[in-house]
Amino acid sequence: MTEPIIRLTNVFKRYDDTEILKGIDIELEQGKFYTLLGPSGCGKTTILRIIAGFTSATSGDVYFDGQRINDLPANQRKVNTVFQDYALFPHMNVHDNVAFGLRLQKKFSKADINQRVHEALTSVRLADYADREISELSGGQQQRVAIARAIVLKPRMLLLDEPLSALDAKLRRDMQYELRDLQQRLGITFLFVTHDQEEALAMSDEIFVMNAGHVLQSGTPVDIYDEPINHFVADFIGESNILTGTMIKDHEVEFVGKRFECADAGMRPNESVEVVLRPEDLDITTPENGKLTVTIESQLFRGDYHEIVAYDSDHNEWLIHSTNPATAGQQVGLTFEPYDIHVMRLHETEADFDARLERYDDEQAEVKRP
Repeated sequence: MTEPIIRLTNVFKRYDDTEILKGIDIELEQGKFYTLLGPSGCGKTTILRIIAGFTSATSGDVYFDGQRINDLPANQRKVNTVFQDYALFPHMNVHDNVAFGLRLQKKFSKADINQRVHEALTSVRLADYADREISELSGGQQQRVAIARAIVLKPRMLLLDEPLSALDAKLRRDMQYELRDLQQRLGITFLFVTHDQEEALAMSDEIFVMNAGHVLQSGTPVDIYDEPINHFVADFIGESNILTGTMIKDHEVEFVGKRFECADAGMRPNESVEVVLRPEDLDITTPENGKLTVTIESQLFRGDYHEIVAYDSDHNEWLIHSTNPATAGQQVGLTFEPYDIHVMRLHETEADFDARLERYDDEQAEVKRP
């Protein structure tokens, strides 16, 4: 098995009496795009800072290519960071901003610096902007200069701390494509921090979902979206209809007073559960052909779909994404397939959660094994 480029083992971080990270265990392989995803204050940026060497773990170990680097200074680590505010020097032009780190090392000739700066700017499609002042650039161009300044030093790994947060919606979407393309062209490991679920799903090879100092779940975007491990992940990643129910037996679950075939198994008979149905997996039909009957409350047009809110007879709210409009007050049927139903345990104890997380990790390791 290939040694991961980065491995964090049982990492804790405390500031005074506040525990920011609580036993983080993650591994990052060479050449992949990883994302730390979670709400503000969950510990994402702290992990980045520990890997970069800007702060130290209170306990636990950090390994780079199998070598423990807890005590290695930041300037000796083969990683570089793109900060949220880009940290560009306004008194320097584009070329000099990108060249700054090379000049600090005092081991490159002027010709070498010029060549490496040109290569870095070409990588981010700014080769013709070398003489521009920073104030003359758009937000997206400034972000690319910051990336060029990071990759000109040829790091093994690039850390990106919410670098798209200051951009408008369209530019942000464009930069998602550019960052993903750049990572694939360079072939280096990217670790990206964001609280934006859409960004994480669009760009990542693997996502680590965090909350309150824990990594709750890791996996591909499809794994995370289709098989959330608990209520927080299901609610945080995309939009969901989450209802309480009972797992009658393997492949049969009861919710909203009815029993449905499902794909899940392995729980106790008649165990209390939560049921997740994604809005895009619900199809509107006639009441007589539906598995459920709901009454339309309201709808909003979102461009490529209608976002519809409806209620059933038990006053459960249903969110539906449909390409067809609906009418307020209209009674309709909802239909879905067994594999659209995802079942999660309700009110897990900490021991239950740890055990299920271990089983999930074992399953993922089995999937990845050739």
